[in-house]
Amino acid sequence: MEKHINAPFTKEEAATLKSGDMVYITGTIYTARDAAHKRMADALAGGEELPFDVKNNIIYYMGPSPAREGRVIGAAGPTTAGRMDKYAPELMDLGLGGMIGKGVRSKEVREAIIRNKAVYFAAIGGAGALLSKAITASEVIAYEDLGTEAIRKLTVENFPVIVVDDIYGDDLYSISQSKYSAR
Repeated sequence: MEKHINAPFTKEEAATLKSGDMVYITGTIYTARDAAHKRMADALAGGEELPFDVKNNIIYYMGPSPAREGRVIGAAGPTTAGRMDKYAPELMDLGLGGMIGKGVRSKEVREAIIRNKAVYFAAIGGAGALLSKAITASEVIAYEDLGTEAIRKLTVENFPVIVVDDIYGDDLYSISQSKYSAR
């Protein structure tokens, strides 16, 4: 099913999303990869605040390539989400509403998704140039010294993703593998 949501989004909106849904996101999302997640975890451990309020927001696991002339951002494809699995449950417990990446998530992350009524979306790997066309603004807001791994605030319009893990415990990868194996 095709759906449109605005970001940030509420737990009630998350409840309308099902594994396999094609979703177009409009609004504000944030980028963070491995190094930024490590810094956020260190900040939390030290009693510091995060560089942005994660509540109801979406983190996109992405580090863009340099922007070409006339563009706000370069290729903006997803990175492997599993590398952020050790950090994701704590962020969801703080209210993170969604994550965008590629690949499967750990059991602990899937349990945190259910517990916190969050959503894991997949963006299509290898389509970074196409995905960048849905990004209308990009601003580094933290950890600028990390270069492409700095935290960015993105404004997106109809950013295409697929719901992989929903609040009901359904996982698109498992469902798809079962259907394939049944053949």
